[in-house]
Amino acid sequence: MKKLSLVLLILLSSTFSLSAQDLQSINLTDAVTGKVINIQSQIKGKGLVLIFHSLSCPFAKMYESRMIALRSKYQSQGFTFMLVNPEVSGKSEDQAALRSYIDESDMNMPYLIDENQALSKYYKITKIPEVVLITSGPSGAVVSYRGALDNNPQAESAVSAKYLDRAMDSILKGEAPSPPQARAVGCNLRTY
Repeated sequence: MKKLSLVLLILLSSTFSLSAQDLQSINLTDAVTGKVINIQSQIKGKGLVLIFHSLSCPFAKMYESRMIALRSKYQSQGFTFMLVNPEVSGKSEDQAALRSYIDESDMNMPYLIDENQALSKYYKITKIPEVVLITSGPSGAVVSYRGALDNNPQAESAVSAKYLDRAMDSILKGEAPSPPQARAVGCNLRTY
């Protein structure tokens, strides 16, 4: 019985160590350029804004103009923006669809393919769109904000709380974002 318990313990610990991944080891392909991008290396300037996105999610479409406005406003202030699609493969037809979307939508940012959902699982993403704002801290990457862009996905004119704007403004002032998290609303992420 002790041997069986020991074997099970060893199997479980090796499973957890294999599935545990650090940000430094996550590399995703940019559908726009075809280049492989290391996520850790993109955390520079004021911060990295990852927007988990899907072409098949109507909520992502509703947020499109707000995402463009956020990029236009904050990219020149030191923030890097990237879309991440956890629902496509690395096949050439999927890559072409994402590249076409960027060209036609004026999003003008990298569109990363999270083919094995490594990044989505790392950040425990459940909704699309969901945002993760990562900044550099004394001990490495820090999630400064995560969740919804604002409090009204369906009607931009009815937005009364711009969570991501507020978080980036706080970082620009040298303050911690408050709230650091807001529940994302949108399509459920299909996990594989």
